[in-house]
Formats: sequence, C-alpha cells, structure tokens
Amino acid sequence: MMGRQAFDQAQLFYSFNLEERIPARHLLRRIDAFVRQALSDIHYELSAYYSHTGRPSIDPELMLRMLIIGYCYGIRSDRRLCEEVSLNLAYRWFCRLDLEDGVPDHSTFSKNRHGRFRECDLLRLVFERVVGICLGSGLIKGEGFAVDASVIEADASRYHGLAPDEIDWSKVEKPSRAVREYLEALDETAPAEPGRKPPKVISPSDPASAWTAKANKRVQFGYGLNYLIDNEQAVIVDVEATPARTFDEVASTETMLARAKSRFNLKPKLLAADSAYGTGKFLAWLIDEEIEPHVVVRDLSNRKDGTFSRSDFKYDPDKNIYTCPTGKILTTTGRIHEGKTLLYRARKNDCQSCPLKRKCCPKAAERKVPRDVNEAARDIARSLVGTPDFERSWDERKKVEMRFAHLKTHHKFERMRLRGLSGARDEFHLAAIVQNLKTMALRLTKPPTAVQVSA
Repeated sequence: MMGRQAFDQAQLFYSFNLEERIPARHLLRRIDAFVRQALSDIHYELSAYYSHTGRPSIDPELMLRMLIIGYCYGIRSDRRLCEEVSLNLAYRWFCRLDLEDGVPDHSTFSKNRHGRFRECDLLRLVFERVVGICLGSGLIKGEGFAVDASVIEADASRYHGLAPDEIDWSKVEKPSRAVREYLEALDETAPAEPGRKPPKVISPSDPASAWTAKANKRVQFGYGLNYLIDNEQAVIVDVEATPARTFDEVASTETMLARAKSRFNLKPKLLAADSAYGTGKFLAWLIDEEIEPHVVVRDLSNRKDGTFSRSDFKYDPDKNIYTCPTGKILTTTGRIHEGKTLLYRARKNDCQSCPLKRKCCPKAAERKVPRDVNEAARDIARSLVGTPDFERSWDERKKVEMRFAHLKTHHKFERMRLRGLSGARDEFHLAAIVQNLKTMALRLTKPPTAVQVSA
C-alpha cells in the first residue's frame, strides 16, 4: 500500500547536534586532530598583516580549513567551494560553522591568497607543520628519499603562445599579477648557464609557465610539480614549483634536499630518481653531499654504425688521457664545451696512418672522444645499478609516481587555477598538505569497525 506524508506543516523547533551527525569514520573527522595541530597559533603568525580597525576580518583558520576541503575533494572553484560548505554538514563541522553561521564570499579567498597568505608564506608554514607532525609520529624514516616531477597544465591557452621577441611588455597597459611577477623575476635572474637555450614560446597571460610536451603527449603550457618523498610511508617531505622544464626540475631537487636538512635535520642515505636526474652535475652534487645516487644514467656514447664507441677507449684518471685500441694517446686542452663536456683528441698523424681508421673515424681526420666533466660521478651511479639496495629503492620510487596519479585522479588536480609561479607554489603546497593529512589519517587512525548484531 502506498503511503503519504502525514503532515505538511514543518516542525517549528529542532533539537540538532552537528557533532553527532558526523560519523567517526568520516575523512574530515579523522584528519581534524592533525589540522588542529597544524593551524595552532596561526592567528599569531598573521597578526602583523591584519588591521586593528575597520570591519571584522574573516577568520584565517576558517579560510584555510575551507581550502583544505576544496583540495581534499577536488572542488576547484572558490565559488562552488563556498556553496558546498554552506550545504554540507560535514564541511560545516570541519570549518567550525554552526547551522546558522554565514560562509565567507568567494572573493575573500582571492584577496587573502594574493595578499596576507602570500606575504607571510603561510601555506609553506602550514605544510612544514604537517611534515613536522608526520616526523613526530614516526611516519618519516629519513633513510631513503625519492624525487620526481609531474606536469600540471597552466591556466593558459596553448593556442595563444608567442615567441619572446614578439611580445613588447612595455605596451601592456594593465599587466596582470602573473605578468608583473614574471617581469620582476627577469630583472633579478642571474645569467643563464652555458648551453641552456631560451624558451621558444611564451604565454602572454602566464609567462612563467613553460611550453612543454611532456604531459598527455601534447604541447601545452605547464608547471612542474616536484615532490620529494620519504620511501617509508610516501610522506611528502618537500614540494617545489618550477616551470615544466627538466633543467629546472632537476635543479629544484637540490633546493628541496637542502631545505629538508635545514628545517627537519633530514638527510637521506640514498635518493632514487629516474634517468632525467642522471646529469653529471647533479650526480656530483649528490656524491659531495654523501647521498647515494640511485639513478639510471643514460649512456649515449655507444655507436650503432659499427665503429668504435667510447667504451673501446681506456681512460686513465691519473694522467687524464684516453688510450685507443692501438695504444695511441688522446689528450684534451681542458676547454669545456657547452658547459659540461671535455673533448679528447688523437693526433692527426696517428689516425691517418692507423690501420683501424675505417673502424674508428672513417669520416673525420682524427678521432675525438667526449667526456662529461662529472663522468666520475656518473660512473659511481652506474656501479650502483643492480645492487640489492638499488633494486629496493627503485621499486619504492613508484610511490612518488602514485602520489601524482592519486592527485590527478582522486583530487581532480590536472589544471592550475592560479597563475604565476607564486600561484603554482600556493596550489602545490595545498595539494601536498592534503595528501600528507590523508596519509596520517590512513596510518595513524583506524576507522571504527561495524558492530555485528546477532540474529
């Protein structure tokens, strides 16, 4: 029998406790204790950036909690985030809002993100506090780290890129925040390193982003999300935003490792990374820091045309010479080409009279052998490949790739909402904060099991 609602008159008074409505196994309840620790004394940190006169300001802890919800559940729009917090009971509980409390306007986030939060580097502070909680809880072992980068598409059209000499920034009447930040950075940037080419295409709306084809196999503007994780529980120890260029991503690893050491006294015994990090300069830096480079080094010296490869020449580190298969000497002038390569040359007369010339240098007057100035560091990295420690760390390196996969799949973080390198830093810090909070919820708290009722 079909029934009907008995009363059309709504109840006038309700007895409602928001605390009782949020299940103990809810994600926000499980991370709330950690968020409370991370945001403690946050008002003191921001006190210098708020005026003591005028209208009452929005509580910064409320805005931070709302941002955590947004990045936790993939709510990318500030406007939609405000609507969801207004409607969702769990979101209200997490934000310490009662049923009748108002939700801040979406424009408040823009003003605070680009103003007070960025001026005091608040999101970096919160991220480091979350890492400190992970460290104090024993989730960070500190022996083995892994590093990798993933491209996040910039909020810039891939169809409107221009060559650098086609843009006259002086004619831009009202440059955006991202453009102003880019131009200020150009004035402060040190001279480019030898061998590094300038960008071919720049986005007029977000010039700090890089023109890249690494993500989704298509060319687009993007930023590099760089994660440094501890291999034990995949806790994100540090995060850095760079343009989506391999050179910048590799260089950022030195920054993250140095920062982990100075902030948390964390120095790993080994670092696992893919072949993009196998540059001689970076490997030499790791070895100087007494960190084992568990990196696969690309060897492009082997020839496929049947002629002698570099491995057929013996190198003497004491005399700094190469010896060819017939016993002739190849020497170098010491001149460094493209900022990283030494050339060892044989004598022209030795090569012209050599019976193996056709198998060595059939099209050149004399044989030349290139050698990276940091080839010794590359040799050390090669010697570690295949060892049990290398195989274990190489397998654990997949955890950092899973971080990126979860971020893009579960958190819907595939495209930037903020522009400029500062905007990328803000978004990446929030993403790392949320992922570390979820790790603590998974490892340090256990959801209650359902009670089985006997029939």
